[in-house]
Amino acid sequence: MTNARGLRTLHVGGAAIQSAMRIDDPFALALDYTRCMMAFLLFHPEPRRALMIGLGGGSLTKFFHKYLRKTSIRVVELEAPVVAAARQHFALPANDARLSVEIGDGAEALAPECCDVLMLDAFEDELHVPRLASAEFYDGAFLALTEPGALVVNFMNDDPKFDTTLQRLERAFGGAVLAMPALYDPNILAFALKGVPPRVAWNELRQRAEELQTRFGLPFTRYVSRLRAMNRCTAEELLIAG
Repeated sequence: MTNARGLRTLHVGGAAIQSAMRIDDPFALALDYTRCMMAFLLFHPEPRRALMIGLGGGSLTKFFHKYLRKTSIRVVELEAPVVAAARQHFALPANDARLSVEIGDGAEALAPECCDVLMLDAFEDELHVPRLASAEFYDGAFLALTEPGALVVNFMNDDPKFDTTLQRLERAFGGAVLAMPALYDPNILAFALKGVPPRVAWNELRQRAEELQTRFGLPFTRYVSRLRAMNRCTAEELLIAG
């Protein structure tokens, strides 16, 4: 853990930053890629039950807890010391009626229709945990989501297995997968969607983005532009599946 320039950062087993917190605003999303992960709200704006695999410093957990007041949040973290550090140094709230943080194996956390948003940000030696990037896990993730639902997966943009893993994800979700490069960080975010229309008009997407930008203070209009970079589309529509 280090403090510099108003940021507190978490490092687990190396120099790579696992999480960051603005000391003057502990519930803000300090890292660009975490802000970009919230782009799933363009397709599923009112989540009810979120399951998060991997806690880190708890950035996404805290953001959900403060700003998505109608969402219940379950977090599964493998390492007890990570949870302790998040509680002690990163302002992670105590468990309450809406928040449950538990120690366990995220691969064992899935159950049919247990959530409508699944956030996956779990790495091992700066690569995806293999068990959490398997065909079996993605099949389980599809079954775990109610409709509408979204699985959000964080990738590094130099992941040598990115293409193979993305194809695996597409097979599990019938092709309904969007990818988006982060604005500044070296990350790619994948959004696997269940029970959403196969296409959406850009005008409609921009209107949603403006409303979400006002509500959350995140640059959703830029996320819409980013979605053009890696996905099938026409001049009129973003093609999600089919």
